[in-house]
Amino acid sequence: VQLQAFGGGLVQFGGSLKLSCAPSASIHSFNTMGWYRQAPGKQRELVATFTSGSSTNYADSVKGRFTISVDNAKNTISLQMSSLKPEDTAVYYCNADQLYMGHRYDYWGQGTLVTVSS
Repeated sequence: VQLQAFGGGLVQFGGSLKLSCAPSASIHSFNTMGWYRQAPGKQRELVATFTSGSSTNYADSVKGRFTISVDNAKNTISLQMSSLKPEDTAVYYCNADQLYMGHRYDYWGQGTLVTVSS
């Protein structure tokens, strides 16, 4: 399974940006899909997740500003980011996992850079 993430770029403080992730398999084949990020010198952290039961989970730092959603027609998962801050600057990674025969398979996209200027 491959995950292709796109949509990163440079945006000003307070601006908006949308990231999308297109898996090579049906999004319905995954248990959880989501976004993580890694800022320079920091560990990778969870941003938002979307489970097969349609529940969502957000990091406290992005609640109310970011929205994760699934587009069934396009077979993509997106992260709409608003009110961006310089501290949101990071490489954003798409993640997905599958549960099969008692095993969990974890997949990562290549990462897309988001830079928020102050």
